[in-house]
Amino acid sequence: MGIPSVSERIRAFLEQGPWAVVGASRDRAKYGNKVLRCYLQKGRAPVFPIHPRETEVEGVAAYRDLASTPELARAASIITPPSVTEEVVEQAILLWIRHLWMQPGAESSAAVERAEQAGISVIAGGPCLLVVLGYRE
Repeated sequence: MGIPSVSERIRAFLEQGPWAVVGASRDRAKYGNKVLRCYLQKGRAPVFPIHPRETEVEGVAAYRDLASTPELARAASIITPPSVTEEVVEQAILLWIRHLWMQPGAESSAAVERAEQAGISVIAGGPCLLVVLGYRE
């Protein structure tokens, strides 16, 4: 059995929630907001916005980190600077989150390598969730 293709990893990522959006933002111009709205538009729930200082984003309760959500996320979209993504990967490993989608600009080779070493399915350096799901403003 070989390494799953990007399309297979995307299919597995989207199969079932709950999902987390790490780097969710209240600023509607930012990708952290657009990715959360995309999940909501497509009826994908539960979805948990993750932001260290916000209590809600787009009317959805927000949580300071992956460990704070009321239900463990199975998959997480990451929209953070690469150095923060590396910290998020460490949290994901500890929580046994098995699917990570590092949105363009969030990835670092160290984060991808660390996640893959821990057996996490990673989508990075490729398509954006907004394109795959057909997000509309």
